Amino acid sequence: MRIIGIIPARMAATRFPGKPLADIYGRAMIYHVYYRSLMCQKLDEVYIATPDKRIRDYCGKNGMKVVMTKDTHERASDRAAEAMLKIEKRTGKRTGIVVMIQGDEPMVTPEMIGKAVTPLLRSRKTKISCLMGPLKNRSEERDPNLVKVVVDKKGYALYFSREPIPSRKKFKGAVTLYKQVPFIPFTRDFLIRFNELEPTPLEEVESVDMLRVLEHGYRIKMIPINGENQSVDNEKDLRKVIRLMKNDPLMDRYLLP
Repeated sequence: MRIIGIIPARMAATRFPGKPLADIYGRAMIYHVYYRSLMCQKLDEVYIATPDKRIRDYCGKNGMKVVMTKDTHERASDRAAEAMLKIEKRTGKRTGIVVMIQGDEPMVTPEMIGKAVTPLLRSRKTKISCLMGPLKNRSEERDPNLVKVVVDKKGYALYFSREPIPSRKKFKGAVTLYKQVPFIPFTRDFLIRFNELEPTPLEEVESVDMLRVLEHGYRIKMIPINGENQSVDNEKDLRKVIRLMKNDPLMDRYLLP
């Protein structure tokens, strides 16, 4: 089964314009995401999907495969699907699984991507999966930029929210809250199917795409991880990432002089 990673990236991010090319140790953030993803042995290829010529030119200068997409897409999944079909036409090879890797996750590791893909390789019934990691403190629990998730006893998502879930107000015991870690593998046909589904009420209320999957009656397998990761939604997050990545051993493998 052919597995490709697609990293949607655009310059016009609302909270942090130009984010993909933000500098982290002398390289653009998208550079870190690309080369760290490329280390995952379960991926046959990795591509950047972008509507922006500046990102395309940066990728071309740095040996990164890139696909130009429309500038009208509102969701990363639409951009990923367009890129996948263009890649299939370009290579003449049909894709089995597409891993959508967010371009603002510069601390992604090959192990994370490998874990995310595994459920789809183990069962043909699994069409989509996603990682989840523990929230570390009350500040993270209250952060609306972090999507929270609760799961059933078999590890399938029950609900996603930007609010803290489950509630701590009445339960006095210890409880771990989880956030979605946005490395999302789709089977090829389910990525196309997902983009054909009508938007749903809870998806719009919470502003969480994955609720569309649940509201249409599909299941999402969630995989817990404990590794450090930090999304970059704003310049404060960028400064935190730079601090966290200071002694990151993976950088020695791709940040060449």
